Amino acid sequence: MKTVANSTLPNTVLRPDYDRSTLQSRIVHLGFGAFHRAHQALFTNEMLSKSNTDWGICEINLFGGEDLIESLRAQDHLYTVAEKGAESTDVKVIGSVTESLHPSLDGIETVLEKMAEPQVAIVSMTITEKGYCADPATGKLDKNNPLVIADLANPSEPKSALGYIVQALKIRRERGLTPFTVMSCDNVQENGHVAKAAIIEFAQLLDPELRDWIETNVTFPCTMVDRIVPAATEETLTEIAELLGCEDPCGIACEPFRQWVIEDNFVAGRPDWNVAGAEFVEDVVPYEEMKLRMLNGSHSFLAYLGYLGGYHHISDTMTDAGYRKAAFDMMMKSQAPSLTMPEGTDLEGYATLLINRFTNPSLKHKTWQIAMDGSQKIPQRMGGSLRFHLDQGSNFSWLATAIAGWMRYVSGVDEQGNEIDVRDPMADTLRQICDQHGLNVSVVPALLAVEAIFPAELGQNPKVIDAVSSAYQSLIEHGAVATVAAL
Repeated sequence: MKTVANSTLPNTVLRPDYDRSTLQSRIVHLGFGAFHRAHQALFTNEMLSKSNTDWGICEINLFGGEDLIESLRAQDHLYTVAEKGAESTDVKVIGSVTESLHPSLDGIETVLEKMAEPQVAIVSMTITEKGYCADPATGKLDKNNPLVIADLANPSEPKSALGYIVQALKIRRERGLTPFTVMSCDNVQENGHVAKAAIIEFAQLLDPELRDWIETNVTFPCTMVDRIVPAATEETLTEIAELLGCEDPCGIACEPFRQWVIEDNFVAGRPDWNVAGAEFVEDVVPYEEMKLRMLNGSHSFLAYLGYLGGYHHISDTMTDAGYRKAAFDMMMKSQAPSLTMPEGTDLEGYATLLINRFTNPSLKHKTWQIAMDGSQKIPQRMGGSLRFHLDQGSNFSWLATAIAGWMRYVSGVDEQGNEIDVRDPMADTLRQICDQHGLNVSVVPALLAVEAIFPAELGQNPKVIDAVSSAYQSLIEHGAVATVAAL
């Protein structure tokens, strides 16, 4: 079979221009998903082409994705990223991956031994919000999570990312090896702190001495990651195959824009990702709050209200003047005022850039995809700015409408009466509440009372209840398109 490893590719395809045989697996990455392929692995690939270094990546999928790992191996760990602009597409073959593992294919012990190898300096991860096994209401480790219970009972055969990391660090400590840095690349606010809190608490339950060693020796830098990467579809893979002249089941398409801001806090060294455009800073928090609120918050707004309005893709919503203006106003009037940014930050310029990115017709980014896991996302994307406006006594109608859109969406039935495939860790709980009330404004206080999503000071605030109820009533009476236009 022809693959990217053994085909004669068109001259327009950028290929690795460095000696891949010199690379070592100095980074172990958990979660070989679409975003990682188009972001961290691509940054590493470009860093390798600009510096004489041996930083390679071992990719590990812990849950599912065995086929992807086998496909990656079959093509010598090469795969393709197509950067799709509004006018043209750049195709790049990525060579930064050195090897790959999966517990179902290779065994748990093999994965742990890889993480314990002396040259491994960083364990990075894209495991989504759910992967941290944290209780959304408290931010602390969810001790009732089935994965946590299983891993504490049998730590040498972990299932969760936390269990693998703690067990690998235990092995390194017993062997007198230096620890690795744990680097979260998930779209989670203060992701390094979230990862540290979960891992420290898990280790405490397992072995207080190990916990102390981890807290003293392991670093957990925060990162801010940004690139729009839709899930791969048959259409995407067909298009990539046409561009390459061969199939690449690991291929991924994304937008040209990318951003990576990293707290410079690595216990065992790091690659010079800055030569590929990453930015090392002392404090990532202002940048990630800017991104979470302005980009991700408006993305959620467009996802729920766009889906309800009959728009399949984010770029489709941008063809509607009402959605386009409302998304911009959401950024500038609801989100930007709540931010504290370094001097000279151009938030209006950032908002304009985001609207242009959302408009890119080449990216088929589904509203349904962005709508997933809303119970995990809304607290980070809207909670902080909601607090700001309540303190200031200012207008938060865009936030209220976004939350009402989410409530209407999780009812599981769209405006035409069709079933919505709601994917959310709390889907059953949310659906029960919605079913009790039907499509009635009485559902609003009931959903706002779910404290894992809305802390009491927000969910039980009369101003929040009134504003969200008003927006929800408009969605019932007039529909999403008219409600957005009225903003």
